[in-house]
Amino acid sequence: MSLWIKDPLDCLADGAERGLVIDGTRIVETVEKGKEPACEVAEVFDAREHVVLPGLVNTHHHFYQTLTRAHPSAINKELFGWLKALYPIWARLRPEDLYIATKLAMTELMMSGCTTTSDHHYLFPDGLEDAMDIQAKVAGELGMRLTMTRGSMNLSEKDGGLPPDSVVQDHDTILNDCERTITSHHQAGEGAMLQVALAPCSPFTVTRELMAATADLAKLHDCRLHTHLAETADEETFCLERFGCRPLDYLEEVGWLNERVWLAHGIHFSPAEIDRLGRHGVGVCHCPSSNMVLASGQCRTCELEAAGAAIGLGVDGSASNDSSNLMEGIRHALMINRLTYNAASVTHANVLRWATQGSAACLGRSDIGEIAVGKQADLALFKLDELRFSGCGDPLAALVLCGAHRADRVLVAGCWRVVNGFPVDVDVESLQAAHQEAAKHFLT
Repeated sequence: MSLWIKDPLDCLADGAERGLVIDGTRIVETVEKGKEPACEVAEVFDAREHVVLPGLVNTHHHFYQTLTRAHPSAINKELFGWLKALYPIWARLRPEDLYIATKLAMTELMMSGCTTTSDHHYLFPDGLEDAMDIQAKVAGELGMRLTMTRGSMNLSEKDGGLPPDSVVQDHDTILNDCERTITSHHQAGEGAMLQVALAPCSPFTVTRELMAATADLAKLHDCRLHTHLAETADEETFCLERFGCRPLDYLEEVGWLNERVWLAHGIHFSPAEIDRLGRHGVGVCHCPSSNMVLASGQCRTCELEAAGAAIGLGVDGSASNDSSNLMEGIRHALMINRLTYNAASVTHANVLRWATQGSAACLGRSDIGEIAVGKQADLALFKLDELRFSGCGDPLAALVLCGAHRADRVLVAGCWRVVNGFPVDVDVESLQAAHQEAAKHFLT
C-alpha cells in the first residue's frame, strides 16, 4: 500500500516540502511545495508535527557491552587500561547474555531514530560460537537492518597481544566461521536487511597472517572489512614496536588499504595519511562520544572528508560511550568538531549527513541514508514538543542544537517499527528488567 507522509514540519530532503510517498519498501515520490502527489495514495500520515530525517545509520558498536556500562572496574581509564580491566569480565559472556544485550542495544538505537546498525562482535569465549546466529535472530525479530561484523582476536597476552587467552580463537577456527557466517546470513544487493562484514578487532589483538587472510576472504565473497585503527597513541606505539611501522602502513602491508574497508575511530593520522585514505576510498567511522569518554583524541573529520574518505558516525560500545543513542552522538559530533575546527566549518547539516549518507557509504550502501526517489523507505520522525525545543526557529537545527534524543516514529523498509516513541511488539519494561538481571552476572 502507498503511504503519503504529508506536510512535515521540516524534512531533510530537497523538494519535499509537502512530504514523500512510499510504496512497499521504497520512496516513490517527493512532493514539492504547492503540489499534490502525482500517484494515487492509499493512506496518509499527517506529519505536521514531525521533522522527518532519513533513518540514521550507526556504523560502529559492540552490543554485548551494554551489560557492563559504567562498570566499577573500568571507569576513569583510557583505552588500554579499560580493556585490560574488562576482558576477564567479558569472558563470562554466555549466549543468553548476548541475546538480551543485542536486543536492548538495537531497541535503544531504534528508539533514537536508527534504522540500520553495524555491530563489531569480536568476543568468542567457549560456548559462544554461535554469536553471529544470535545477532541475526534478534535483527529479524526487531525488523531492523543490521550489518554484522564477524570480529576476531587471535593474539593473546602470551603472544604479545592485549587480550587474555580466554577470549581469543585460533586462526583456522576464525576463518572457517567467517565463511560460514557469510554463507548463512549475508544478503547482497539493494534492500538487504542483513549483511556480513569481516572484522579483525585491532592491531594489538590480531596477527598479521589473520589480517591478510581475512582481506582475501572478504574479496572472495565481495564483503566489506572493518577494524579499529589509529584510536590511541598507545596503539601507534604498539605498531611501531611490534611491526616496525605506523598503523596505516601496517594496514597497507596486510592488504587493507582499499574501498572495501571502513575504520573505527581514525584519530591519529598524519596529513599525508589522511590523503592516502581518501585516495584509496577508505571510510572512517567517527565515534565522538567514546573518544571523549576515553580521552582518545579528536578525529580529523573535515580533512578526511575533503580528501575523499566517507565519514560516518558510530555510538561505539556501550561500555565506553555508556549509551546506544545515535542522536546524542550526532550532537556530540557537532560539539567536539566545533572545538577542533570552528562553528562555521561544522554545522548541523554536516553531522546529520555523516549519520545518514556518510554512514551508508561506510557500509557500502547507496540504497539507504537519503530521502530520494528509489531509496529504501527508512525514516526517523521527531516531534518538537518537549521543553528543550520551546522557542526554536529552525526545526532541523533544533534536533541537533537542542538535543533531540528520542524519535516519535521510525519506519524501516516501509514498516512502522517505532510508534509514539516506543518500539512495536517490544515490551521495553520487561526487556530492561531481563537485561538488568543479566548484567548482575558481570558485577560479582
